[in-house]
Amino acid sequence: MTRTPLSSATRAWLWRWRRNPVRRHSDVVEAWIVLAVWALALLGGVLAGVVAAQVTDSASAARRAHVHPVSAVLADDAARTPPAGAGNDDGRVWATVRWTGADGSVHTGLAKIFPGAPVGSRLTVWTDRTGRIVSPPPSGTEATLQAVLTGALVAPLAGATAWAGGRLIRARLLRRRLAEWDEEWKQVGPEWRNLSGGKG
Repeated sequence: MTRTPLSSATRAWLWRWRRNPVRRHSDVVEAWIVLAVWALALLGGVLAGVVAAQVTDSASAARRAHVHPVSAVLADDAARTPPAGAGNDDGRVWATVRWTGADGSVHTGLAKIFPGAPVGSRLTVWTDRTGRIVSPPPSGTEATLQAVLTGALVAPLAGATAWAGGRLIRARLLRRRLAEWDEEWKQVGPEWRNLSGGKG
């Protein structure tokens, strides 16, 4: 079995870029579209992933800047067992806690704690600037992991979107090319049939 020389394979693959009698203007346009789509899919995907990761990291940093931990005291006995069917995956229950704000005012609110804690138990809760209890912000490692995962998910999605757009454009070009060939065949076909002995 003979193997096709590499130079022949390269010439066949790049036929749209070289001058030849069967190349049409639409072939050149399609070649440029394919090149642009691949560049956009690869570079745009990477860029979108990096931007998404930076935005996620900035959002985590902003959240950490707007909340702060405070020491609170359990104001009532926590339930001994979580309510059945409450969907608590970590086994914690809601209980009333009390803490003193930076201005000296006393605040109360609900926080999730493990069941069975007695009144007066100390715990740390996170509050926003209005003194409302909020969920704790992600730690540095968690924030980095979230940013990396977000970038890793956005990058291929953006690349696939660019690639799908290129496929749609190429499909329209193909339909247009087939229509042009059909029109040309309507003009050349009868003459070809006459030359080949067929009936026009």
